[in-house]
Amino acid sequence: MKFHHIGIATENISAMTEYLKNIMEINEVGPIVSDPLQQADLCMVRLSDGTQIELISGPVVEKLVRKRNFLYHICYETDDIEKQITNLLAHNAILISEAKEAVLFDYKKVAFLMTEMGLIELVES
Repeated sequence: MKFHHIGIATENISAMTEYLKNIMEINEVGPIVSDPLQQADLCMVRLSDGTQIELISGPVVEKLVRKRNFLYHICYETDDIEKQITNLLAHNAILISEAKEAVLFDYKKVAFLMTEMGLIELVES
């Protein structure tokens, strides 16, 4: 697995984008896309050092935002998502969301698992 991005829950993606512009060097802000399968609006932000931050709003993160728990997940890229799911399940992970296509990642498959490190998203390369 290779680090891909961190996911940040937010009530308002545009407002969070402006906040990030004030505190970090941003190279690129992608469009806000709606993904009905993920039940979320999403936007990727790329920092000047290449780090990517995914901003997430919508029903999937409403409880987190109300609790002011904004760090949502860490995402890793993998060339075999099913194999990596099996590997994580063998190490006490719990599958939260099976692999399904994601609008934000050009319909590549993503999956979510709860691990001893917290919530992990896998995205196929």
